Amino acid sequence: MATVEAPTRPRVRLHEGPFVNEPLTDFSKEENARQMRAAIEKVRGQLGREYDLVIGGKRVKTTDKIKSINPAKPSQLVGLHQKAGKEQVEPAMSAALRAFESWRHTSVEERAALLFRTGDLLRERKFEFAAWMVFEVSKNWAEADGDIAETIDFCEYYSREALRLSKVEAPVQLPGERDHLFYIPLGVGAVIPPWNFPSAIMAGMTLASIVAGNTVILKPSSDSPTIAAKFFELLEEAGMPEGVVNFCPGAGASFGDSVVAHPKTRYIAFTGSREVGLRINKVAAEKPEGQIWIKRTVLEMGGKDAIIVDADADIDSAVEGVASAAFGFQGQKCSACSRAIIDERIYDKFLEKLKTRVEKITVGDPTENPNMGAVINEGSMKDILGYIEQGKKDGRVITGGARDTKAGDGFFVQPTVIADIPPKSKLEQEEIFGPVLAVIKAKNFDHALEIANDTEFGLTGAVYTKSREKINRAMQDFHVGNLYINRKCTGAMVGAHPFGGFNMSGTDSKSGGPDYLYLFTQGKSVGEKIS
Repeated sequence: MATVEAPTRPRVRLHEGPFVNEPLTDFSKEENARQMRAAIEKVRGQLGREYDLVIGGKRVKTTDKIKSINPAKPSQLVGLHQKAGKEQVEPAMSAALRAFESWRHTSVEERAALLFRTGDLLRERKFEFAAWMVFEVSKNWAEADGDIAETIDFCEYYSREALRLSKVEAPVQLPGERDHLFYIPLGVGAVIPPWNFPSAIMAGMTLASIVAGNTVILKPSSDSPTIAAKFFELLEEAGMPEGVVNFCPGAGASFGDSVVAHPKTRYIAFTGSREVGLRINKVAAEKPEGQIWIKRTVLEMGGKDAIIVDADADIDSAVEGVASAAFGFQGQKCSACSRAIIDERIYDKFLEKLKTRVEKITVGDPTENPNMGAVINEGSMKDILGYIEQGKKDGRVITGGARDTKAGDGFFVQPTVIADIPPKSKLEQEEIFGPVLAVIKAKNFDHALEIANDTEFGLTGAVYTKSREKINRAMQDFHVGNLYINRKCTGAMVGAHPFGGFNMSGTDSKSGGPDYLYLFTQGKSVGEKIS
């Protein structure tokens, strides 16, 4: 079995053992805090470096650049990146196609070994990679550490899943035949990840692709290309062959759209907004000249997630779960609690306790490890403040409600709770992706479920109740891909909580679960007559 030791000491992993989640770092221990501070200073000394595109192993520079800045200190350049355009599409596709011809024939054991080595390297540099997230996307220490731990989990889990799939047998052996079932790679995939989990989601979609035998054109978010560049360097160090992953940050409207539409693109793995996901789905459905397959899309597109608090719930536990899920990483998670639906019998008491809890949340420069850092960019901040103004018209601000100028000149927004928000209103229906919680009063549990389900999304949800009957009812009728009982609706763990949503939340891809690699492979059945 894989050994689990303190994150401050070197460890030996027995990769042939069962999967074990990477332990999270306890920053209350001074040694861990010291290592994190040292990593932050190390990364601070590397800010502003220029990064190249990498296509088929060759470094490429472009005239147009992407500037990645620190959301907490917008004047601070994190990394300067080349900006891939339409002229880079064909070179990237050609490199990926060339690499596919050899990579698809590489043994699954060798492909899995690449991921295991990558996980080992990442484990050794856990603090350093977390520190890059502190600067580039304004995650506090725990949020950054969790992102890296999940990345390591994907290295370990998808390797084991690929090895398992390679040993699958046909469920029936006909008399006089030798029957086989193989899961073979698809081809070249476009991987288009978001900025909010710039390591875990970016790496997870990439790792699943390559361990299954595909090759990748990776277009990271323009808000977090540096973390993707660092991970690409790690893959190279682990021994990834040239062209298996091609590192191409670029504009979505030019490079991204062109790759999605390309006739040689076999699949698109995307995580991001509903609008972009639907556009990808539409473009992928078209058949350009020369395309001989139906493109596959793996889409995760956000949520409008609700926590229901029943009248008989442990209120203190529910308050903690709602506050953590609503304001962890500034509410910038597709799984974040943006709606708290509270039984009217405990509504006022819950609001009072929630106000006290939220007002303890600290906001500031994430290098100093507050509870909340800045939101990702100025445009996002303005959108969030616009939703808050709408909320002031539709409901009642309990706490927060403005930009947090005390935290600094970055894109800081106060953690905001707005009560008495009516069902079907703008704040209750639209994904805000920021530290804004809408609180809605429900007449009873049935009414709460009705409100929770009355949205076009269906990603995560949670229920706080002591009633077994209501728990069973929620398990059956709360229409989300990931439901949690008496705990927060964020923090899905690889293996335990396969992640993906219903309706406009995407294609229910169930990342981190036993079904995920099927999305990056195709089943081939072989029946061989024997004498």
